[in-house]
Amino acid sequence: MNVVIALRGITRTFTGPPLVTALRGVDLAVRRGEYLAVMGPSGAGKSTLMNILGLLDRPTTGVYELDGTDVAALGEAERSAVRGRRIGFVFQHFHLLPHRSALENVMLAQLYHRRALGERVGRCRRALEDVGLGHRLNALPTTLSGGERQRVAIARAVVNEPSLLLCDEPTGNLDSGTAQAVLGLLEELHAAGQTIVVITHDPKVAARARRTVVLRDGLLATGTAEAA
Repeated sequence: MNVVIALRGITRTFTGPPLVTALRGVDLAVRRGEYLAVMGPSGAGKSTLMNILGLLDRPTTGVYELDGTDVAALGEAERSAVRGRRIGFVFQHFHLLPHRSALENVMLAQLYHRRALGERVGRCRRALEDVGLGHRLNALPTTLSGGERQRVAIARAVVNEPSLLLCDEPTGNLDSGTAQAVLGLLEELHAAGQTIVVITHDPKVAARARRTVVLRDGLLATGTAEAA
């Protein structure tokens, strides 16, 4: 299966009041190993699309296939399991537990995997080492820089070797130098074969991807970062 994401005729309507149609028939295919940026102005439907891609919301109509499975038709328990095993999330605000160490935060991603404790710890250690934080395993998020916290979040997102790494404004809370380092890390993951979709309003972030699509008024088109 070479296609990780296949969206066909995806719509999302919120009943309100008032009635709001956030997505209006989105078609999108993302092949395995692609690095895609989704751009668009505020209110274009980017967050709605991200929530559907991440199985955090359901489309009103249309088909969403992830690794060939129609995930829009699954029950909530099945969707949660697929989300935990096949999708890694990187958010703007990190979402780390402040009173848990870096290692413990990464281990939270192992909840849907029945592995022995030693194997889980080993995987999480390696994930943190791979993002350059092997020396910060026991550090609390409150003692880490913004860039280090985002690296922990990335380690947590990729530790299960997901089909899809979904990033929502991953550099939004970082200074320019740290942002470049995080984007460099995403490029390393892509070079290693990871499928990445980045939702962003920043042309500089989108420029690091290999393909860009632009979302406007709930409609998706190919384009350049500047078009957003």
